[in-house]
Amino acid sequence: MKDFKLVWLLLGSLITNLGGSFIWPLTTIYVHEYLKMPLTMAGVVIFLNCIASLCGNTIGGNLFDRWQPIGTLMVGISIDVLAASALIFFHGWPIYPVLLTLMGLGSGMTFTSINGLATKVPGHAASYAFNFLYFTSSLGVAAGTLVVGNVLAAGIGWVFACAAVIYLFFAIIVFTMYRGHRLRQNDAEEAPAEHGKSRVRPEVLAVLVVVFVVWFFYEQWDSNLSSYMLSKSLSVREYSSVWTVNAIVILLVQPVVTRMDTWLTKHITLRLCTGLTLFTLSFIWLLGAHTYLSFVLAMVILSLGEVLAMPAISTYINLFATAHTRGQYQGLVQAGASAGRAVGPLFGAMIIEGFSYHILFLLAIGGLAAVMVLFAAVSARARAKAQM
Repeated sequence: MKDFKLVWLLLGSLITNLGGSFIWPLTTIYVHEYLKMPLTMAGVVIFLNCIASLCGNTIGGNLFDRWQPIGTLMVGISIDVLAASALIFFHGWPIYPVLLTLMGLGSGMTFTSINGLATKVPGHAASYAFNFLYFTSSLGVAAGTLVVGNVLAAGIGWVFACAAVIYLFFAIIVFTMYRGHRLRQNDAEEAPAEHGKSRVRPEVLAVLVVVFVVWFFYEQWDSNLSSYMLSKSLSVREYSSVWTVNAIVILLVQPVVTRMDTWLTKHITLRLCTGLTLFTLSFIWLLGAHTYLSFVLAMVILSLGEVLAMPAISTYINLFATAHTRGQYQGLVQAGASAGRAVGPLFGAMIIEGFSYHILFLLAIGGLAAVMVLFAAVSARARAKAQM
């Protein structure tokens, strides 16, 4: 039996994110502008999708550890294929949010399985795989957002048809290139936890809070910022191009970060805190953003924070997982992200409609700064305790 190759995992990440980028950037615009629903209703649709994704993360993490890693991935991607195929023909109201919610369940299982497999690739450290996964996911997003605006001009059905074909292609790859290959077996690497206890360490809880808050406010870019940019007389194509800028920045910077993997893993707290600082600065910049260029610059700052923080979160969590709980721990990370994505657009829309976009940006600045301080304090306390 041959070893499972990292290249197939990276290709899977690329394809999955390519398919997803045909769906999520347009959700708010499609619900609000095409289906003529209120902005808060668009938030509810995203909320349902992400709650289903959270369930998929939890189910996927447990199946990954207790059943079959590849089998779990196949179940997730099969659900995505079926939901995207149905959306080609049924994308009116209210069937659209129902099928989008089903897609969330499949995507949750798929992404958790991909992250879990990153810890089981023979011959590669998990941190190395996570850095490359973020690179390929960004490449998929870049390719998708670059063309999705043009595909939408041909009709929303074509958008879902593209997504369905992309997911089907990945399902074929999983069936042919993932099955029957050897994964890394349980090794001597142990989490720095007391093996007789199941209590989650404070550092893990802290980073899960960070994941939730980061995605709560990051999701504003995916959802409510689209309407904000349109209100500034910018176009859907310009909004999509901002995401292309995001991907380009990540594609340029991520290889540098990957080459520094050993040093960054050793200083992972500093890496995470620097990333969170950049996230905060991006929302400070948004307070004065009125032109296309100003939104691009805000996205550049946000993207630099992404490169540092996002892959590091999965690496950090994996430090505390045992060989038997890696899928579950990566499921926790994905579940925290799904929870943030679920409530972010809805509560963001409520804040905007009740107050203003600027109040939302101020809350983002305060929230991101607060979790950075929390994480730094918990990590410092843990280091001090370890030296006693």
